Amino acid sequence: MIVPLSHLLIVASMMFTMGLGCVLGRRNLIMILVGVEIMLNAVGLILVGASAYWREVDGQIFVIFLMAMTAAEVGISLALVVYLRRRKGSIDADAFDEMSG
Repeated sequence: MIVPLSHLLIVASMMFTMGLGCVLGRRNLIMILVGVEIMLNAVGLILVGASAYWREVDGQIFVIFLMAMTAAEVGISLALVVYLRRRKGSIDADAFDEMSG
């Protein structure tokens, strides 16, 4: 392995923190989805790095399934965003508070 595992952990933790900041700090639904995708990519990076470090293929296979699940999640969530935009006229997350108790 060319890159040390500690460097991968640092980069992945920075990516996860940026994604979490995007999810918690933004009100736009599309930017919230981008933050979730950044966090999933950070998890995938850790899985691939750990898989290469321990010379096992399990983590890399799991990342392939993670990428397939992420693609399906993006398709469904963007369809929901389009539906909500047509219904409310906005993609601001604060506009959808009818179910808050």
